[in-house]
Amino acid sequence: MRKRKLGKTGLMVSEIGFGTIPILKGNVPVLPEYYNLEEAEALFVMEAAFQRGCNLYDTAIVPEYGDAEIKLGAFASYIGREQIVISDKARFFDGNGIYQAVQTSCENLGTYADLYFVHQVDAEHEEEVFQAGGALDALTELKEEGRIRFAGIASHYYDTLLRGGKDPRVDVLQGSGNLLERGMLDRIQAEPLFREKGLLINKVYAAGLLPCYFPVRTLLRSVLSYPISCALIGIGTLAQVREAMEDSVLWGSDPILSFEEVLSHLEKTYEPIPCDRCQRCHCPHGTEIHTLFRQYQYFFLGKDYWALRKLNMGIEESAAWCRGCVQMPCIKECPKKIRIPDEIEKIYRLVKKHPVIWESRKNTQA
Repeated sequence: MRKRKLGKTGLMVSEIGFGTIPILKGNVPVLPEYYNLEEAEALFVMEAAFQRGCNLYDTAIVPEYGDAEIKLGAFASYIGREQIVISDKARFFDGNGIYQAVQTSCENLGTYADLYFVHQVDAEHEEEVFQAGGALDALTELKEEGRIRFAGIASHYYDTLLRGGKDPRVDVLQGSGNLLERGMLDRIQAEPLFREKGLLINKVYAAGLLPCYFPVRTLLRSVLSYPISCALIGIGTLAQVREAMEDSVLWGSDPILSFEEVLSHLEKTYEPIPCDRCQRCHCPHGTEIHTLFRQYQYFFLGKDYWALRKLNMGIEESAAWCRGCVQMPCIKECPKKIRIPDEIEKIYRLVKKHPVIWESRKNTQA
């Protein structure tokens, strides 16, 4: 497998990175499959990826990723710590929280983390992360102590990643994107600031949904066509290692599908919203339009209950705001000129159409 520069860190990382959620033992509701791997099985799968050239392994603190962090530590000891790059993260935004999290992660791993990210930073927590004494200052201190090598920001939001790109304390960034949700990748490609940072991209398979509709090689090549360091995919089986990491998959010459071609393919199954999650639309009432559109797509792509649960959180209020909005700034900001209020009304009707599914599955989970 070919390798790419990780920004200015001096590290070279494999084009495909190993996401460790599927090797955990336990139940993570957002996963399409539950592998429940024992440690020996997990090490076998991780070694299979390593033998194919993978050297970056991404995890998160226990219990967010179950026991995956512990298993990755065991693999690092088995394969040789200097042979791999460990990427770790935790969802703590204040300095004290992330400092303690890193200490715990190092104990679980039995070693240091090469990269450590403040995980899932959003607008609500951004100031806390970037302010004096926040999570970034703590990661800087941890670098000086040798507990981590490089500090990072992980976020699904372009504006947050851009702020990280401008901050000298940030060495690496982790964002999301795939051949359907490519709007943020397009903006990253157009912004020179991102060339200075190492950039990992997750959600390449859209939470495991897109391989049902497109070949894995198409999904991987589409993301690797952007100026990123590494595409992260969740792997839990030897078959998935082979499918993603064979040379024929990565080094072929298939053309990259255009966004219109992707939509045309999906139209055989449902009526997709032509949103690429560029995140330029802003609602004066606070509706996160691009996230609603993502959950709508996920509903039809195969994650119906999970998406319906997300969509049901505030969709009635969002639809009411849209009906009463006269300025509609979101339409003016949308490069694709999507009739956003109409689409949100469609999502509202979808949620109301499935109360039996929603209530029955909700009661099952109770």
